[in-house]
Amino acid sequence: MSRFARTRAVFIFEEWIPCDHPLPYLEFHRFPADKVTAIRPRMPHWWSEAEREAGLKRLLDELLALTQIKQPVLWFYTPMMFGFADHVEASAVIYDCMDELSAFRFAPPRLKELEAALIKRADAVFTGGYSIYEAKADRHDNIHPFPSSVDTNHFAQARGGKIATPGDQAGISGPRLGYYGVIDERIDLDLIAELAKALPQCSIVMVGPVVKVDPAHLPRAKNIHYLGQRSYGELPAYLAGWDVALMPFAINEATRFISPTKTPEYLAGGKPVVSTAIRDVERHYGDIDAVTIARNHAEFIAACRQALTARGADWLAEADALLATMSWDETYARMAALVEEAVANNNRSTTPPNLSAPRIRRADRSKPYDYLIVGAGFAGSVLAERLAAGSNKRVLVCDKRPHVAGNAYDHYDEHGVLVHRYGPHIFHTNSEDVFAYLSRFTRWRPYEHRVLADVGGKLLPMPINRTTLNGLYGLDLRDEAQAAAYLLSRAEPVADIRTSRDVVVSAVGTDLYETFFQGYTRKQWGLDPSELDKSVTARVPTRTSTDDRYFLDTYQAMPADGFTAMFEAMLDHSNITLELGVDFEELRAEGLAPKLIFTGPIDAYYGHRFGALPYRSLRFQHETLDQRRFQPVAVVNYPQEKVPYTRVTEYKYLTGQVHPKTSISYEFACAEGDPYYPIPRPENQALFKQYEALARAERDVTFVGRLGTYRYYNMDQVVGQALATHRKLVDVATAAETAQ
Repeated sequence: MSRFARTRAVFIFEEWIPCDHPLPYLEFHRFPADKVTAIRPRMPHWWSEAEREAGLKRLLDELLALTQIKQPVLWFYTPMMFGFADHVEASAVIYDCMDELSAFRFAPPRLKELEAALIKRADAVFTGGYSIYEAKADRHDNIHPFPSSVDTNHFAQARGGKIATPGDQAGISGPRLGYYGVIDERIDLDLIAELAKALPQCSIVMVGPVVKVDPAHLPRAKNIHYLGQRSYGELPAYLAGWDVALMPFAINEATRFISPTKTPEYLAGGKPVVSTAIRDVERHYGDIDAVTIARNHAEFIAACRQALTARGADWLAEADALLATMSWDETYARMAALVEEAVANNNRSTTPPNLSAPRIRRADRSKPYDYLIVGAGFAGSVLAERLAAGSNKRVLVCDKRPHVAGNAYDHYDEHGVLVHRYGPHIFHTNSEDVFAYLSRFTRWRPYEHRVLADVGGKLLPMPINRTTLNGLYGLDLRDEAQAAAYLLSRAEPVADIRTSRDVVVSAVGTDLYETFFQGYTRKQWGLDPSELDKSVTARVPTRTSTDDRYFLDTYQAMPADGFTAMFEAMLDHSNITLELGVDFEELRAEGLAPKLIFTGPIDAYYGHRFGALPYRSLRFQHETLDQRRFQPVAVVNYPQEKVPYTRVTEYKYLTGQVHPKTSISYEFACAEGDPYYPIPRPENQALFKQYEALARAERDVTFVGRLGTYRYYNMDQVVGQALATHRKLVDVATAAETAQ
């Protein structure tokens, strides 16, 4: 919130405090360093719940009137606040779901009812980790996991022995095993008792308030020390004096979805961590030596003993590398983008724009254009924009389809759901230049793509990772080393890796190859993987971690208003004329421009002189369903050959659109239809080389794009190729002018 306060007025409306005053009132507590104001409502302690709700509603209205804030962003950490705030006209409503509060002891009876109402109203939902995200994902369209971040510099004060030991801890003998946090039903008190008994030479330091637990039931021993609650600023001093940091959580309903913030804080303080098997701790930290996961009391005690001994030289460096990816600045940036997107969406008309009708002018034949560009997809549109805006050239763009954006075209279906007509397009890139260029024409919404494969009714992560292996074979592989050793035991060395089958079998063996790749590839390409170039399956990695993101690129996002809107912005220039629904052959003989850029199939340009280049096509069956969610992720693959389609896509995951219905598409690969994918086989490349030789002899024709160069490019690669092509065209023109 302190980061949001740099650009906004931030008020934190805290829980009500009972008082003896006959009327409710507000206390304002300003924190100048953070620019945040805490609002503490005081309520007569004898009031009923209904009276308190009415009083809180009045106080909130008075706060908004006093501060003259109109249409605030309402950010809820608990649904219990929604009961008196649901009437406020907000520019956006955010539900920050940190935990499954209904599973906590003494949870209010109305909590579930209020949470359902809040989720229905929310423009975006954030969750405090992946487990709670998975539990809530089917309840909202625009939901995003945000595992704990860490103020590394603050907790790094615990390193180096330069911070003074607090007085109440100084007298406690070492070695010290420490925990800070709330002591409630989430703590395994029996584990604390057993740990104290098993390690009598150690002191167990418990820092934090005791809540919802009778202090009389706390385990007592000479080496257990309860120091009470301490402030955030004091925590590094306590942490500095510990030898091992503890995460002694019970495994129960209250801890099922937690993602403790203290894990990265402990690591930032330079302490080894021993934790019970909390799912999100294991998911995010189970692969590093600094954190040991214990599945029972005996393992926990043994892990503490081990943690007290000397560790390997690299354990702290490994932890620091992970912490470097977990800054609050990064979390804030992602959250702020989603908040701005929600505000922008609410300010926009609720009627879906007609994305199929860009500005179109018929070609002006009174004077020639500088360039005729065939194709309004990525390659053609980027070059059109660069030539028009960057080189001041008059450009005519034609496309046989009645819309721009090529295969990336998206539109609102008859139910108002934004869909991709030609299948899912997910933008990702490692190129800062490509991302910066496209950012001129669109806002972005953060999106990390995840894919599951349906294997015998089980939905398992794809690409294959440790979760996939454990789920498929009933294993308990706990770290990357174990997973790597397991895959190595199944791998079947191939002396000469040439085909797609060779790539997979040599890495993971025949069984995994047949389970995930063989059937899918046969359906997708109409060929056995043994007949395809190794590049096809080499695009899909195998991981030993639990990272389930399909892509690992630096930039992963989707155009906030859709791909078509991005293309329309790109092509909105006075030097650009569009002729849509017009085949190039209709314009070819007119001589409208001295130079041609062709993004269609290169063999078609030459009238298939040497024969047709083989392509694979796709067919889509689109459906809109009267339900909010259909599947747990955007794409589910179906690798079995008996299932006719290759995958099912649910588009609201990609777009972040909030809508009571959902639209999906079944994808079928086929031999006939529009060309989508060049088929990578040696004989096809040999045929292409014949066409490429013709193309190189052309002085005034340039071939670009997936079809024009017969290459299986990603979207960002096409953009990069188009930008590079523009630079070459400029260089050639400059050289020609210099020669004159």
